[in-house]
Amino acid sequence: MWFFGSKGPSGFSSSSTAEKVTQGIDGSALTAIVTGASSGIGVETTRVLAWRGVLVVMAVRNVDAGRNVKEAILKEIPGAKIDVMELDLSSMASIRKFASQYQSSNLPLNLLINYLGSYIS
Repeated sequence: MWFFGSKGPSGFSSSSTAEKVTQGIDGSALTAIVTGASSGIGVETTRVLAWRGVLVVMAVRNVDAGRNVKEAILKEIPGAKIDVMELDLSSMASIRKFASQYQSSNLPLNLLINYLGSYIS
């Protein structure tokens, strides 16, 4: 039986950090979209993916906040590959615009990580 804080079958526990879980992973050939990337767990996810070499597209409602997060991560990880794109998941027009712009970029999509915390009330 698995208990909070004990190691699961993966060898990780609830206290394992993102750096520890991704240790040894080379993500330099990967592209990820992270929604909600300008706050909370979305920021940490973006930071760790960038640390592992992943090209991260931050999909955010507030582009200025997204740019601030990007700059903070670039100070810590100067070689990070991060783009900021506007996406409001409560607007179909915004979703369509984002999808069109992303398709035009000709980037692959290897990871899609959705954080919707700020959309749930």
